[in-house]
Amino acid sequence: MTNLDRRTVLASGAAGAAGAGLAVVSSRARPAAAAPSDQVFRQGVASGDPLPQAVVLWTRVTPTPDVTPGSGLGRATKVRWEVAEDAGFRRVVRSGTLTTGPESDHTVKVDATGLAPDTAYHYRFVSGGSTSPVGRTRTAPAETSTPANLRLGVVSCANLQAGWFSAYRHLAARDDLHAVLHLGDYLYEYAPGEYGYGRSNVDVRPHDPPTEMVQLADYRRRHAQYKQDPDLQALHARHPFIVTWDDHEVTNDAWRDGAENHQPEEGDYATRRATAHRAYDEWMPVRMSGTAATGDGTQLFRRLRFGTLAELSMLDLRTYRDQQVATPLMDPAIDDPDRTITGRAQLDWLKDSLVAPVQWKLVGNPVMIAPVTFAQVPKDLIGPVDDVTGILPRDGAPYNVDQWDGYTDDRRELLGHIRDRGLRDVVFLTGDIHSAWACDLPHDPATYPVGDSAGVELVCTSVTSNNLDDITGTPPRTASLSVEAAIQTSNRHVRYLNFDDHGYSVLDVTPARTQMDFYVIGDRADRNATSTWTASWATRSGTNKVEPVGRPVTGA
Repeated sequence: MTNLDRRTVLASGAAGAAGAGLAVVSSRARPAAAAPSDQVFRQGVASGDPLPQAVVLWTRVTPTPDVTPGSGLGRATKVRWEVAEDAGFRRVVRSGTLTTGPESDHTVKVDATGLAPDTAYHYRFVSGGSTSPVGRTRTAPAETSTPANLRLGVVSCANLQAGWFSAYRHLAARDDLHAVLHLGDYLYEYAPGEYGYGRSNVDVRPHDPPTEMVQLADYRRRHAQYKQDPDLQALHARHPFIVTWDDHEVTNDAWRDGAENHQPEEGDYATRRATAHRAYDEWMPVRMSGTAATGDGTQLFRRLRFGTLAELSMLDLRTYRDQQVATPLMDPAIDDPDRTITGRAQLDWLKDSLVAPVQWKLVGNPVMIAPVTFAQVPKDLIGPVDDVTGILPRDGAPYNVDQWDGYTDDRRELLGHIRDRGLRDVVFLTGDIHSAWACDLPHDPATYPVGDSAGVELVCTSVTSNNLDDITGTPPRTASLSVEAAIQTSNRHVRYLNFDDHGYSVLDVTPARTQMDFYVIGDRADRNATSTWTASWATRSGTNKVEPVGRPVTGA
């Protein structure tokens, strides 16, 4: 997301405690994950991309101790999968057997079809006399149904070296989620000692392998390490995931033909990206190019429907984009209609998505779309803000060039499409910048709030990756307050901003409104960190604007 060299120079100090909130969420008991004695299903189980009659199921088998992730060792191994209506598997409704092997790193992905809509199921895998942990998943509602609500956990930017995944543990303890939306940076490419906890870059847990991931074996080992985290295993086993990638799944500040964190001595970039995408396909419970089969394509942008209530369009904003400009104020390429962040095919596809016959048009958006200018940010804080967000050059120029601000023609075309067709209830759900935001999306930011808004954007903070107070070494909710105030003064459509806290969000969609609840965790270095609700923002149907809400959603 941002330049590693800048982070290394600017980072200093440890993270502070989470900001004050009003309601503490109890989560003393850890949800069950793979037992330590289980040596065959070491990375647990997962599900994803729920459809009304199907869901992707995932696991990885270790048939013998030497068949470690990325090793390329081992023979073909048979694996049986089962889906049941009950946790005891007395009522198995779907099952099958498939074969995995070293060509797919002994991962298993299957599209379990023939299921009933809007139904919770349990699933497991069996291989070589060993049985996996039991996972729970849920199908989407039928396309013609009218669900009362849709509730998603929302997360992004989970850097294992920067702390424990307490946010995942708290989400796994909830019974009221339909799925978990992961908006990118599911894992990070850096070597130990690079981009860790706080301004000293301390490794709370060092990465494996102990190098930057570049080769296929590196990406496979890193995916395996993340999936051995007990909190991530618990969350995968509890709820289906809907995922997209940002840059760190390949490498920092990636674009179509290169990346900031790719050097010539690391080989051909296209080869590296293909390698990273292959590992992602193997290790994530996601349909790529429309199927659960591995190796059949790399298209990640896709739609998921939840009755007539909502459709979720998941974007890929790295694979097709042009290179970021280097000098925002002086480079007219920012407005060049030939430059793109989405690619022509994906932008046309997204425009089609927004006219779908559903009420809420949700967009899984890896990088921020709201326009932001930073002209009034204090000069001594410009560097730290840039380190968190990757959007500020040293002169305070008003362009967020790694985000949609660096590709304004794509944004102008998309928002114009919304205006010209009179579309309502468009909500962009965003990660990437390690901070929490609630924004309107004005057609003319210079005159706003005069004029209309095309929709809203709700941005979740990071699970562990450094925030502003971590980098400046200041107590939370102190120095960052002046930055937040300056940004909101210059950008009247930015209604809420929190640069300091880590955690997760919960999105609840009903016919009347869409609401995001922001939860923050305590110290990332404390694997038992508690969770606190801190703010809620909502958009009422038909308004295309956000407003504060006094309490989080509760109940089913």
